[in-house]
Amino acid sequence: MSRVLCVRFSSIGDVLLTTPLLRALKRRHPDAELYFVTKRSMAPLVENNPHLAAVVALEPGERITGLARRLRALEPTHGLDLHGSLRSAALRLFVRTRWSGYSKRKLARAALIAAKINLYGTHVPVPERYFEAARAFDVQPDGQPPEFFLARETRERMAQWLSEHRLIDRPLAAIAPGAAHATKRWPLDHWRALADRLRQMGYGLVAVGGPDDRALVTELGAGVVNAAGELTLQETGACLQRAAVLVSGDTGVMHMATGVGTPVVALFGPTVEAFGFFPYQARATVIQRDLTCRPCSAMGTDRCPLGHHRCVVDSVPDQVAAAVQQLVA
Repeated sequence: MSRVLCVRFSSIGDVLLTTPLLRALKRRHPDAELYFVTKRSMAPLVENNPHLAAVVALEPGERITGLARRLRALEPTHGLDLHGSLRSAALRLFVRTRWSGYSKRKLARAALIAAKINLYGTHVPVPERYFEAARAFDVQPDGQPPEFFLARETRERMAQWLSEHRLIDRPLAAIAPGAAHATKRWPLDHWRALADRLRQMGYGLVAVGGPDDRALVTELGAGVVNAAGELTLQETGACLQRAAVLVSGDTGVMHMATGVGTPVVALFGPTVEAFGFFPYQARATVIQRDLTCRPCSAMGTDRCPLGHHRCVVDSVPDQVAAAVQQLVA
């Protein structure tokens, strides 16, 4: 029997985008035992996934040698390195099994950013690139989106939370105004205008995100319920599952929404589809500007290199509201 280690330590979107591969592996090899290896903070994204035998978490402060010791005890037959980092390379050294990985297309990404030369060739989204690590298993993408499985008690708790915040008597729109890097963030005034438009369309509004986003959401005013930093990953997923739509930038929340089947309007700025992180096989509308300066970075930066930030500023609230209306019609 195969015992397969699937290694992806972070981050939210990257972990969820491995789930089409997990699904394909289990369907093709139902007797295989799949073990997902990730950081403890990311474990809630996959701990309820029925395709997995177990999640093995790297604990805060734990050395990679300690994790390797626990993984060796499983006697794995294969290891799929779905991260391609120094940490996963160390794990490959300390856990002796048949390892395989995938190409991150770093050269093509660098050429597109620096010289606007596209060396990617055929477009392959990141979830399908992960399949390169599993060539020996004869699996193919099934054309379905990522999966984010939620615990029943979490869904029940979120239903109560929404009721307490009076968000169950009308359609719910979720927004995610935060992002780790400034160039991925839509302007605050745009978010305020969109919030007004969505309320006029009859939506109740909830903003989701991490603790660092809480102060930003406060600036949107009293008409938006601020859940940023308040909900766990599982609770955020349950909140998104109850929403009619999510409006988000290029963040992990976007992939959480596709994983629970919620339509997404995604705002892309400095990053582009060739990088592979657009909403995957889901009901989604991507709003982006066709500018010669895009892409300017791989993951966003603190400021626009040209100083105008047009890649996000030029996407106006009326356009986003119209996209919401069309997507959920």
